[in-house]
Amino acid sequence: MSNQAAIDVRRVSKSFERGTRVLDDVTFSVARREMVALIGASGSGKSTLIRALAGLVPIDRAAAAAGSGGTIAMFGEPIQRDGRIVSGAKELRVRMGVIFQQFNLVPRLSVLTNVCLGLLGRMPFLRGTLNNFTMDEKRGAMHALDRVGMSKHALKRGSELSGGQQQRAAIARTLVQRAELLLADEPIASLDPASARRVMDILADMNRQDGITVLVSLHQVEYALSYCPRAIALKAGKIVYDGPSDELTPALLSSIYGAELSELFPSSLDRPASLWQRPVAGQAAQTGLGSADGVRLRA
Repeated sequence: MSNQAAIDVRRVSKSFERGTRVLDDVTFSVARREMVALIGASGSGKSTLIRALAGLVPIDRAAAAAGSGGTIAMFGEPIQRDGRIVSGAKELRVRMGVIFQQFNLVPRLSVLTNVCLGLLGRMPFLRGTLNNFTMDEKRGAMHALDRVGMSKHALKRGSELSGGQQQRAAIARTLVQRAELLLADEPIASLDPASARRVMDILADMNRQDGITVLVSLHQVEYALSYCPRAIALKAGKIVYDGPSDELTPALLSSIYGAELSELFPSSLDRPASLWQRPVAGQAAQTGLGSADGVRLRA
């Protein structure tokens, strides 16, 4: 297997209104088989970054005086370069699954057919348009549904499922797709705690058992602490922290987010001590001297 990073982002910015940057000079990489949390308050740029990584929104071009612009590469191949989604983006998208907060199931289709739609990028156009899936493909979809605990709902319509069930079906679709990289945009934001934990358990299992690289944006920091060894924190479109999740002590989070902390962690100071595995180890990160441990607190 190639040693190329699953995700490599260099100097990426994105503006939706003139002069207002939603992403501001973002640079980071994610190695294959990592499970990384992307955290930040509403409006920090998390969803825009996920969509840019997936090649769904173009990044900004560089100003003439600035020289070369930003780049996004997947598995060593560019998907965006200097404000342009490259011609080979379709081939790269086949290798990545994208899960959104809105689930994106087709309500009138059965759950089984919705999961089979994950095969569309790997099958002839006409057969895919007609939803003409083989028995082997349907068996593969049933296996994926069984893995996420949804096989008994296979013949229900997508519209008949609860929010947590729809999200699990969407995850099964990425399993059928045989994605090497999973980008999840706040997949548990609208779920109850029990459903949220089940979805996060499934994502962690995919990372451990299948070696799928996972980048998941989370509105709730406690899930980053519990499930993701590494966290990248965004604030106003900039990366302000990139390092081990267990270095995200209450003091460090408060220094980064201030009043916004209540949105990320409504009762941050009342969390069980087990969530803070090394409650004082963040001191090096707070001073910006922890780079030897992979911790980077960015100005």
